[in-house]
Amino acid sequence: MPQKEQDQDLMSMPLNASIARFQRYARGRIKHLPKRQILTVVGSGFVALHTSLFIGLMAACISIIGEVIDCVCLKRQLIALKNGQRFSLLSARASISAGIQAVCTAICILMAEALPDAGVGIYFALVFLMSAAMNAGLVLPYHKPSAYARLSVYFITFLVILLQQYFRAGGAFEVFIADALTMTMMGYIVYVILHFVVSNHEKHLRNTKQILATSQALEASDRLKRESQELARKLSLVARHANDSIVISDPTGSITWVNEAFTRITGYEASEAIGKTPAELLNDASTSLEMTANIANHIRQGKAVRADILNRRKDGRTIWVETNIVPIKTDDNQVEMIVAIERDVTAIKEHEKELAEAKIQAEQGEQAKSEFLATMSHEIRTPMNGIIGLSDLLFELPLPKEAHSYASTIRDSADALLTIINDVLDVSKLDAGQLSIDPIPFDLEACFHKSIELLAPQAVLKGIYLDVELDKDLPKDAIGDDGRVRQIFLNVIGNAIKFTSFGGVTVRPKIETTDTGYLLVVEVIDTGIGIHSDRIDQVFDKFQQADSKTTRRFGGTGLGLSISKQLAEMMQGDISAVSTMEKGSTFTITLSLGRSVLQNTNSIQRQNLASDIAPMSVLVAEDNKTNRFLISKYLKGLPLDVHFAHDGKEAVESMQAVTPDLIFMDMSMPEMDGLEATKRIRASRGIQPHIIALTANAFASDREACFAAGMDDFLAKPVKKTDLLGKLADFSATRSANQL
Repeated sequence: MPQKEQDQDLMSMPLNASIARFQRYARGRIKHLPKRQILTVVGSGFVALHTSLFIGLMAACISIIGEVIDCVCLKRQLIALKNGQRFSLLSARASISAGIQAVCTAICILMAEALPDAGVGIYFALVFLMSAAMNAGLVLPYHKPSAYARLSVYFITFLVILLQQYFRAGGAFEVFIADALTMTMMGYIVYVILHFVVSNHEKHLRNTKQILATSQALEASDRLKRESQELARKLSLVARHANDSIVISDPTGSITWVNEAFTRITGYEASEAIGKTPAELLNDASTSLEMTANIANHIRQGKAVRADILNRRKDGRTIWVETNIVPIKTDDNQVEMIVAIERDVTAIKEHEKELAEAKIQAEQGEQAKSEFLATMSHEIRTPMNGIIGLSDLLFELPLPKEAHSYASTIRDSADALLTIINDVLDVSKLDAGQLSIDPIPFDLEACFHKSIELLAPQAVLKGIYLDVELDKDLPKDAIGDDGRVRQIFLNVIGNAIKFTSFGGVTVRPKIETTDTGYLLVVEVIDTGIGIHSDRIDQVFDKFQQADSKTTRRFGGTGLGLSISKQLAEMMQGDISAVSTMEKGSTFTITLSLGRSVLQNTNSIQRQNLASDIAPMSVLVAEDNKTNRFLISKYLKGLPLDVHFAHDGKEAVESMQAVTPDLIFMDMSMPEMDGLEATKRIRASRGIQPHIIALTANAFASDREACFAAGMDDFLAKPVKKTDLLGKLADFSATRSANQL
C-alpha cells in the first residue's frame, strides 16, 4: 500500500483500532492477491525447470488454493463484521485461514525439497521459506494472530527440513550442525528484518498520531481564534448599534469609548465625551447626590450597581436613565475598566408619575364617594327613620279601615325605598371591598322562619301560594352572618314572588352536616315568567334584569340577585339558576355555615321585651326633632327616666346633671358629633355609662369608629322599636348579672 494511502488510512482510523487494523489487513490481502500469484507462478516455474512439470504445477495449484481459501475467508469475515458479529470470533477464523494458507505454502516447499527427483536444493527451499516468513511477518502490525499462525507453520517447516537433511545425510552430525547454523542465520535475518519493520511501523504510527494530535490542536486553536474574532466583531457591532447607551471608562472614571446610542440619548458626540467623567458631563443639579455617592461607593468596592438617575442632556433637557454599571476586573482582581449600560426611561418615569397621580385621584375619588355615600345614607336614613317609625306607631292605634290602609301604604313605600337604599349601599360597599361577613352563632331555623313570615304577606297580596317544604333538622347552632343569610333569603324568595303572577313559589331548604359545620342548600321554585336561556347568567349582573320590560312591569333595581350571589360566594357558597320561558325558574342557594359548640343564647326569643327592661336613667343624644319624638314614643310607658340632648356638646354637659346609666348617641350632630362626645365622656371621671351608637351611616368603618371612640354597641337607623327595646333588655340583663 502506498505511504500516502497508508497515512490517510491511519488518520481516518476509528476508535476501535484493532478492528480498523484487521479491516486494513483483510482488504490488503484481498486487493494484492493477483500480485502475490505472480510470485507464486514464477517460483513454481523455477521448481518445474529443476524438477518436473508435474511438481511445478502441483506446487502452483496448492499455493493458489491456499491463497484463495484465505481471501475468501477474509472477505466473509469483513461482511460478518459489518453485520455486527463478534470481532474475537472473526479474528480467530481469519487466523485459521492464514494457517491453512501457510500450510499450503509449506507443502509446496517440502515438495520442492524432499520429493524424489526434486533436486532444487535445500538453499532454494530455505530462501523461499525465508521469503514467505518475512511476508507473513509484514502483517504483524495489522493482525498478529494471522502473522503468528503463518510464522508458526514456517518455523515447523524449518524444523522438518532440518530433520530431513539430518536423516538424508545418514545421521552425520557435522552436516546437521552446518544446516542448523545456516537455518539459524537465516532465521535471525528474518527476525531482524521483521523487528525493523514492526518497530518502524510503530514509530511511524506514533509520529502519525502525534502529527494528527498536533494538527487537531492547531486546528482547534485556529477555530477558537476565528470564533473569538467573530464574537469580538459581533459584540463590537452589537455595542456600536445597540439601542441602549454603552459607556466604557478607565479605572479613574474617565470615558474612553461610547456608542452611537450615547450620542442619540445625551446629545454629546464621542469626541466631546472621551476624557470626561459621566458625572461632570451628565449630572444635573437635581440629580440625587445620595444616588451618585452610592454608585461611586459600589465602583470603589468593585461591585455592580443598578440605579435610576436624573441626567442632563447637552440641550439642557433632563432625562431619566436606568443605568447598570459593572466594573471589569483582571485575573489579579484589579479593575481594568468600567462598563455602563444606560437606557432612557423618561417616558416610563412620566407614566409612573401619571399613574401615581391617577392613583391619588382615584383614592381621593373613592374617599369622596365614601363620604358622599355616608352623607347620603345619613341624610336619607334619618327622615326614613321617622317615616317608618311613625307608620309603625300608627298601626298600634285603633284606626279606621281607610286610615289603616293609608298607614300600610306609607310603611310599604318606606320599606321599598329603604330596600333600594340598602341595595345601592351594599353594591358600593362590595365595590369598595368594605362589606364583610361577621359570623356569629345563630338559629338557622328561626332565621328561615322570620324570612318566610316577612315574605308571606306579599304572596297573599298577589294571590299566589308560598309553600315551604321545611327540613325538620335545620340547626339552631349554626355560625354565620344571620343578617346576610336573611338578606339572601329575602332577595331570592322575594324575587321569585315578584315575578310570579299565577301558581306560586315552593321553597325546599335542606341541610347536610360536614366536617367543619353545615352545608345549606335551598331550592326556590316558582311558576313565574321564566328567563330566556341566553340571558340566564345576566340576572346576576348589577342593574340587570332578564328583560327591560320586566323593570317597567315589576319594578326593582336589578341589584338584589347580584348582591345575594356575591354574599353567597363570600360564605363559600353560590347561587345558580335554571329556567324555562313561561313555565318558571329554579334558583339554588348554597351556603357553608359553621357549627357552634356553645348554646346560642341569641336564639332565645323574648316574649315581652318591655317586662325585661329594668328601671334606669337613659340619655338620648339626637339632633333630629322627628327622631327624638319617635324615640320618646318608643320608650313611653317603660320604667325609664328619659332625658334628651340636642347635640354632642349638650350630651357631655348633661352627664353631670343626669348621670345616665345608658346613652343612645347619634353619630352625626352639630356643635359636637357623637364620636367626639363619647371620647370626652370616656375621658371624664366617675361612673361610666353604657353608650350605644345611633347612626345612619352605612360602612363597616363607621362601626369601627364607634368602638374606637369608646362606644359599647351599635344600632343602625332606621331604628325599629323592637331593636331599641332589645338593646335596653340586653343591657338590663347584663347589669343584673354583674350585680350578682
